[in-house]
Amino acid sequence: MIGFALSRAFWLSLVLLAISGAADMLSIFVRSTLIQLRAPRAMLGRISSVNQIFVGSSNEIGAFESGVAARLLGAVPSVVLGGLSPIGMAGTTAVWAPELRRLRAMEEG
Repeated sequence: MIGFALSRAFWLSLVLLAISGAADMLSIFVRSTLIQLRAPRAMLGRISSVNQIFVGSSNEIGAFESGVAARLLGAVPSVVLGGLSPIGMAGTTAVWAPELRRLRAMEEG
């Protein structure tokens, strides 16, 4: 997304958006698979429900946040900030949940 924000070439912007969409679909696949494989069977329905609530509401909340950020900062800085935020969250998660960083195989556990 940072590359998309800074791109001045239409074709490059399209390619970067396609890559971003593919990466998003991959993350959805990984998250859904991990929930199915790693959640305790007795809690699977509850965990899936909470995940769906967060996924469903995150789009609307994200759209609102993006609009406010674009209004306050401008479109390009808003998208750059939006691209930097997940990098920071991934780093924070890697520090606070090292077991996720060490996860190597998607198998039941």
